[in-house]
Amino acid sequence: MSRGDMAKPLLGQGSTEGDPSITPAPGRTIGVLGSGDFARSLAIRLVCSGFKVVVGSRNPKRKTSLFPSAAEVTFQAEAVKKTDVIFVAVFREHYTTLCDLADVLAGKILVDVSNNTEINHHKESNAEYLASLFPACTVVKAFNVVSAWTLQSGARDGNKQVLICSNNQEAKRTVAEIAQVMGFTPVDMGCMSSACEIENIPLRLLPAWKIPIFLALGLFLCFFTYNLIRQVIHPFIREQKNKFYKIPIEVVNTTLPCVSYVMLSLVYLPGVLAACSQLYYGTKYRRFPDWLDQWLQHRKQIGLLSFFCAALHAVYSLCLPMRRSHRYLLIETAVKQAVEKKMNIWVEEEVWRMEIYISVGIIALGLLSLLAITSLPSIANSLNWREFSFVQSSLGFVALVVSTLHTLTYGWSRAFDENQYKFYLPPTYTLTLLVPCTVIIAKVIFSLPCIRHRLLRIRRGWEKGRYVKFVLPSATGEYSSGETSSNV
Repeated sequence: MSRGDMAKPLLGQGSTEGDPSITPAPGRTIGVLGSGDFARSLAIRLVCSGFKVVVGSRNPKRKTSLFPSAAEVTFQAEAVKKTDVIFVAVFREHYTTLCDLADVLAGKILVDVSNNTEINHHKESNAEYLASLFPACTVVKAFNVVSAWTLQSGARDGNKQVLICSNNQEAKRTVAEIAQVMGFTPVDMGCMSSACEIENIPLRLLPAWKIPIFLALGLFLCFFTYNLIRQVIHPFIREQKNKFYKIPIEVVNTTLPCVSYVMLSLVYLPGVLAACSQLYYGTKYRRFPDWLDQWLQHRKQIGLLSFFCAALHAVYSLCLPMRRSHRYLLIETAVKQAVEKKMNIWVEEEVWRMEIYISVGIIALGLLSLLAITSLPSIANSLNWREFSFVQSSLGFVALVVSTLHTLTYGWSRAFDENQYKFYLPPTYTLTLLVPCTVIIAKVIFSLPCIRHRLLRIRRGWEKGRYVKFVLPSATGEYSSGETSSNV
């Protein structure tokens, strides 16, 4: 990046997306130790936010051209003397090179922005290690979850949260004000013992997605193998027909809706199991098993993967007529009909089945799209709890019902055709109906007034077997107290 690009403001002067009452202190100077990519991006953002920036480098003459002209680049010792808040933008292994500045750094706030290359790579966090090297300083862990790209392009193009932890409340408040003036949202993570957890956050690869992804892959492999046996292996063995060309498109396209449909039902199945547990034990205060608790926490990811598979299924379905094999089969069918002199091949039942099947499928995909969109943080934050619950719970259940109609329309009466049972294996769609139908039947049962009322009472704090005090008037007109069980 050229000097002119580095000096050009990326944000308006003094733009603050946090508390409007917080503004940069007049003439406040912030120090930055380091001259790497993150240090340069940090200096740019600080300058654009109205701060005076002094950068400490071991080779200031060679590094000056890399920073904006408004930032002062000097030797580390000189930079430290000019400010009380210093961002330490160097790697952990280079912390010891700053030990010569220990006397000058005494009493100053050091903001550690470093990360490790592996999770829990060291026994202590980088911030704690820095604090042990400079006991006379106040160390604050912050800005490590913000990338250099986010610093340059603005918080609107990245995560706005800045996680902050320190043993000194005043130091945390100072760094939080700086982060807010820069356009970020500071989040207090507590004392310095939280630094290790904060440093592990950027190293985790989709932590909430591992179980749902493995679940989706497992279902895909199971249904793909099942469809491969029915659509390819069976005709090859029984009829000596080579239909291996179906594997890339047809078999995959038959598998994707199965995975999507089952994954959608798995979003609402844990809620059914949780309700059954609460009804059985008569309380909401009994903890769910760990596996059910984890299942409930991963429903959002499972739902998004369901939408992804449904979207792929729609694209694959649109591409079916484009295949060369489909054109050959279409021409072959037309030739056979011409030879047999069949003039009218219209089958009313099949026409209606396909029309309803496609129409219901489009509606189901539209509902899934709505569920996926409202799960985005930017959209979810604009909804109140009742609106979000209505979309994710009520409309989600409607999407499951519509998807079930889509599947039943696809099957039509073919479930009773013995020719559909290849190797005595039932059609794939009949297997996918098991879990969704269970969820739908359970939801209908829970909607019955007697069960719904009991479940609502439990979720409002009522407990089976708990005794509550009551007061009744005696024969003399005086009131006497007693106890009764709340399940009476």
